[in-house]
Amino acid sequence: MTVRNQGGTGEPPRRRGQGELETQVLAVLCGAPGPVTAAYVQERLGDDLAYTTVVTILTRLHTKGAVSRERAGRSFQWTAVADEAGLAALRMRRVLDAESDREAVLASFVTALTPGDERLLRDLLAQTADQDES
Repeated sequence: MTVRNQGGTGEPPRRRGQGELETQVLAVLCGAPGPVTAAYVQERLGDDLAYTTVVTILTRLHTKGAVSRERAGRSFQWTAVADEAGLAALRMRRVLDAESDREAVLASFVTALTPGDERLLRDLLAQTADQDES
């Protein structure tokens, strides 16, 4: 007997990459007209995800500071605080915060940048410094 996935191909379902589901949930929240429920997110993902899985992802995003929530009856309504770039920045910050030698981590990161990314980072740092001075 062959177990088929939802598409009926006989292939095992594709496994998501790390953070992919968080990114998809965040995209739904960013495109929402306002605060929405977990059921709204689950419906928009249309991927036969369990409601509890969606709530778990929303809770993780809330812990990371990427979404906010407000009590709505017995559940919550969720709103994006960060977009995909913001979520990636939160992940980078979490990795940096977990290391004891921040200088070594940052030095290693900077030396691995392409010349274009290094130039962009320098420009962004200069803009931040200009904003701090004003």
